[in-house]
Amino acid sequence: MRANRAFRLIVSRESHEPAFLRDPHRLDRIEVVSIDDGEVVLFWDLPAKQATKLVRQLRADLVGLSVEEFTRAWEGRDAGAQEGA
Repeated sequence: MRANRAFRLIVSRESHEPAFLRDPHRLDRIEVVSIDDGEVVLFWDLPAKQATKLVRQLRADLVGLSVEEFTRAWEGRDAGAQEGA
């Protein structure tokens, strides 16, 4: 099963401007949520430009990888894992 069938990508922006017009201090929140139980699996709070790049990578991997491959590829790469280190 493809990862996009098991996970949902949610992007929340502090404002509605596109990344190139953004406030330099604007943070975007990116969450990968399990569809089965609604739990947040991965999350990041990033500056808009970095968030845009990460969302592209996540979308490509969600479509192109299986659930197991996606989990292996992204495990430990989110903000929660970095804070706990």
